[in-house]
Amino acid sequence: MSVTLERSGEAQGAAPPGPSPSLRRAADWARRAPLLPALIFTIVVTQLPFVATLVISFMNWNAYYPHERGFAGLSNYGRVLTDVNTRNAIIVTIELTVTVVLVSLVLGMGIALLLDRKFRGRGVVRTMMITPFLIVPVAAALLWKHAIFNPVYGLLNGVLTWIWAIFGSDNPPQPDWISSFPLASIEVTLIWQWTPFMMLILLAGLQSRPLDVIEAARIDGASAWQIFRYMTFPHLRQYLELGGLLGAIYIVQTFDAVFVLTSGGLGTANLPYTIYQTFYLAHDYGRASAAGVITLIGTIIIATLALRTVSTLFREENKR
Repeated sequence: MSVTLERSGEAQGAAPPGPSPSLRRAADWARRAPLLPALIFTIVVTQLPFVATLVISFMNWNAYYPHERGFAGLSNYGRVLTDVNTRNAIIVTIELTVTVVLVSLVLGMGIALLLDRKFRGRGVVRTMMITPFLIVPVAAALLWKHAIFNPVYGLLNGVLTWIWAIFGSDNPPQPDWISSFPLASIEVTLIWQWTPFMMLILLAGLQSRPLDVIEAARIDGASAWQIFRYMTFPHLRQYLELGGLLGAIYIVQTFDAVFVLTSGGLGTANLPYTIYQTFYLAHDYGRASAAGVITLIGTIIIATLALRTVSTLFREENKR
């Protein structure tokens, strides 16, 4: 009798048997099924064009010579890496990216430090500072080309005329900014557009500072420069890295400003514009695809660094 009661007690205390493997698989598919259309759409839109580009990059395919189409091996990649125009485009791309990212980070930090203070109308000012980043890139480039850089009726030459008139001079300088400073004109346009992006990231970093520690340092007699150098700047280091890496990913792909302002002339053709010229003007699809694959590899390397920085930020936020 006691043995029977013990067995019944064990049976009552035991955990109920779990679902069978077939039921678990069915439940998993029931959860994943609604996501399948989105997954298929993503694969069709993103991966199939990339596979097609990869295949074409190994082909000798020029629309001017349709009868010479065939397998080319790695010759397209060799032509891309040894071509003088492509090497110059790589140098321009690096110079453009580094200059825009660094200047945007410095300006973004300064503006973020100012907007982190409390003053009347701070929300309106923040909204106005974000506006350049929300403008369509082509529209922004057209705005700078015709409303600011134009040598006849542009804002910059108008300001020079006004300043020279104050001092009684009738012959103010009226330079053609784009012709005289082609790459700098593109850089200024991109800096104006990307500074708000850097400002947003750094402003988020400033608002996550431990204010009690900063207040304690201020009470102990630390100056504003010491607080910034030893507390604020180290705290913003990873936000600076994140802004720089994310900005580099997008600025490497800049096409609109180069196309609108200079059309790739005067030594301003970067990699995206060179690919455009090779594909749509020279109709060399194989070499253009190889250049695109090389650009993609470089972008993936930068994106990997950016993702590592983001994961580090998330881990540190979870520790707090």
